[in-house]
Amino acid sequence: MNPQTPLGSTSTTAEVPHGRRAVEPVLMDTSEVATLLNMSTSWVYKEASKLGLKGYKLGRGRNAKVLYKKTEVFKWLEQQKIH
Repeated sequence: MNPQTPLGSTSTTAEVPHGRRAVEPVLMDTSEVATLLNMSTSWVYKEASKLGLKGYKLGRGRNAKVLYKKTEVFKWLEQQKIH
């Protein structure tokens, strides 16, 4: 704990043990993609793959999740730029 931080308060930065790095998530779920693109989750499910944004389905049936690689989402978004 930082000696300057009062007891009971939390730090705004993630505290990581010495010698370790915080791991950046590689995948985003559909709601995170929808928020990033300012679209609805139903739009992401229906339209994204038609437009070239491919998801990865994990699981089966109703409990399956569709996840997207962050790098692919940002690459796809960059391709949508109007020149």
